[in-house]
Amino acid sequence: MIKKEKITALETRLKKLGIEEKDLIVKAILGSGSRGQKINKTSSTIYVKHLPSGLEVKCGRARSRELNKYYALNSLCEKIEKQLFDIATAKEKEAAKIRRQKQRRTRRRQQKVLEDKRQHSEKKTLRQKPSVND
Repeated sequence: MIKKEKITALETRLKKLGIEEKDLIVKAILGSGSRGQKINKTSSTIYVKHLPSGLEVKCGRARSRELNKYYALNSLCEKIEKQLFDIATAKEKEAAKIRRQKQRRTRRRQQKVLEDKRQHSEKKTLRQKPSVND
């Protein structure tokens, strides 16, 4: 079940973007996937098409139609925002972050990291207590 706050937030988001119910084609279609036979028999997957922009979204993430409709409209909003304002979606931001993390360091950067490590180890050796022999 979706909370009323989320539904009202989605409705205000749709209004801000100028998306009206008459501009949408919303259909419930048969689902598919590896979630058992029942999902292949019920029409719980939601298909949404925004006529003015031509953007289409299909969502069958959850078992209920209501939840899938919420998710589909949410992703449609994200797509339209990306198209209008060129805003990166959360998925794209996450993918870019992972790409940066996996990226190899340049030689110069690697040398700088090693130099910083050497300096840090020198500091640590200076912090040691003096030995009796000194």
